[in-house]
Amino acid sequence: MKLIIQIPCLNEEEVLPETLMALPRDVPGFDKVEWLIIDDGSTDKTVEVAKEFGADHVVSHNRTKGLARAFTTGIYKSLELGADVIVNTDGDNQYQAADIPKLVEPILEGKSDIVVGARPIDTHKHFSATKKFLQKLGSAVVRQVSHTNVLDATSGFRAMNREAAQRMMVYNEYTYTLETIIQAGHRKSSISSVPVRVNEVNRPSRLFRSIPAYIRQSLITIVRIYVIYRPFHFFGLIGLTLLTSGLVLGARFLYYYLTGDGAGHIQSLILMSVLLGIGFQTILIAFVADLFAANRKMLEEIRYLQRKTMDLQN
Repeated sequence: MKLIIQIPCLNEEEVLPETLMALPRDVPGFDKVEWLIIDDGSTDKTVEVAKEFGADHVVSHNRTKGLARAFTTGIYKSLELGADVIVNTDGDNQYQAADIPKLVEPILEGKSDIVVGARPIDTHKHFSATKKFLQKLGSAVVRQVSHTNVLDATSGFRAMNREAAQRMMVYNEYTYTLETIIQAGHRKSSISSVPVRVNEVNRPSRLFRSIPAYIRQSLITIVRIYVIYRPFHFFGLIGLTLLTSGLVLGARFLYYYLTGDGAGHIQSLILMSVLLGIGFQTILIAFVADLFAANRKMLEEIRYLQRKTMDLQN
């Protein structure tokens, strides 16, 4: 059994030594533990530092492509290197590496395909009250959309087995944390959470510039992934709402018309026509989008089978 610990990095030369020195070389249940650094176009000495402090593998982007792309590059490289289990952690040493055995335990026991480390949000002294509230709210929304029980949806400290990694597809360039949970939930993968500890903050987060930007990007990510995986529900609900509103206005106009006051409510008739037309078109979009979603699922399944075939050939 091989475990690969991957770390996406962007200009982490100052904190990466501390992160690497904390990583384990022996984890119960594994014959081999290797470290993989994904350099997302760093302009400092991140690559040199990674090699100096014992990284087994380093993959570099020729320019900065974003955290989600770096994460995906790491997943594909880990699969290529023969990983049976992959652990992802951050380059800023936010998470305590000593919790990696606890993180992979449900996978080794066959209880979970993906395990997400849940940070102690309530007692995290570096999180403001606003951030704590938003973290809880965001995780609650993701739980509803994904039909999972993940406690800390934005945690980057997570483990997955080989099959879950082979099925993983990340479309977002902003972040992978929310998307992969929603995606796995809709694929009926087994996801669980374990409590993990955190270290002192070495630097402020560089993923978002402000709280409003974080909220905006998170909402866009959640809506986009829901549209990708549940397009009929999304567009169908909008279409039915528009159709219902149009029918209500039509009934209102009919009432006034039958009582002899229809001439004063022509605007209701016009609005009814607009709503019914848009609602009908949206319902058609729901059917078309559902066909596209079915096609995407087939393509993803083909890609997964190709990866499985490559495993068997190797």
